[in-house]
Amino acid sequence: MKEPSWLDQPAAARSGEALEVEALQRYLRERLPHLTGPLHIEQFPQGFSNLTYLLRCGEHEFVLRRPPFGANLKSGHDMSREFRILSALIKIYPKVPAPVLFCDDDSILGAPFYMMQRVRGVILRNRPPQGFELKPELMQRICFALIDTMVELHSLDYHAAGLRDLAHPEGYIERQITGWTKRYANAKTDEIPEMEQTATWLASHQPASFGSALIHNDYRYDNVVLDPNDLTRIIAILDWEMATIGDPLMDVGTTLAYWAEASDPPALRQFGLTSLPGNLNRQEFIERYAERSGRAVGNMLFYFAYGMFKLGVIAQQIYSRYRLGFTRDERFAQLIHAVRACGQTAMRAVEKNRVHQLFA
Repeated sequence: MKEPSWLDQPAAARSGEALEVEALQRYLRERLPHLTGPLHIEQFPQGFSNLTYLLRCGEHEFVLRRPPFGANLKSGHDMSREFRILSALIKIYPKVPAPVLFCDDDSILGAPFYMMQRVRGVILRNRPPQGFELKPELMQRICFALIDTMVELHSLDYHAAGLRDLAHPEGYIERQITGWTKRYANAKTDEIPEMEQTATWLASHQPASFGSALIHNDYRYDNVVLDPNDLTRIIAILDWEMATIGDPLMDVGTTLAYWAEASDPPALRQFGLTSLPGNLNRQEFIERYAERSGRAVGNMLFYFAYGMFKLGVIAQQIYSRYRLGFTRDERFAQLIHAVRACGQTAMRAVEKNRVHQLFA
């Protein structure tokens, strides 16, 4: 059956990223004996972190996630943690994919992995999906839904979900600044003064915490699934690998880093559709979040600069893996430009003492 044009289209696995079909099929037959028929595997080409595959077996569809090849599995890409979060959240929150199984046997695919049910819906990547016209009025309503769902997420009772021990919120901000600064130093390939300056500024301008909540840490358009019959309704939130318990404004800052405005550098606008007419600008985003959450937001400059620095470090880590030959994905060859743009945008925000219209 032909896939609807608005669905993410999987393709053959990239060179060096194919899965062992026979080994996986044997494993699944043992764990999920109701599956019949041959196993078909394709890879979703989007995404910059964990590798994501579509598995079809008869009428069943699953999504499999595993760490990228060449990644440091001890410091990140914890599949068991992501599976645990989904398994806990689905008990209290309907907007997560249903987890199916977790495997820590490296002999199957060479690394731990987990599987979940596929959620069929519309995901806004870096271009509008086929069959949908994102007029400004519709885009604004989708934007509202994204912000309001973030507020909803930050209000979840993570104690009731059994996630109280997921992390310690005390000292969260300091740990994040120290940790991302170290990660940047470990992955550094080029001299980018603005990234170094941002790290120094963040270390000396840390605010008091604004409380704790379950935070996603990678919340953006292409990590939510929209109802194809009503694009203003979010039916699932994806990619929980960086979720934790921490300051919710740090989560907002991370989202704002991906929230490129029309005048921002092209290297930042490549990550999504936030610069399309109808979207709120970054300041308006903050104001709606504050209004809907009832949460005091303080000076968001620190959180935005943190988000830009964090995005720059993530791009730097991926670019470093590409330079070292651990991945052949040619999209990663240009990510060093995104690293520079992140550092420059963070420092421009500091200089102008605002988070929006930085390049207008």
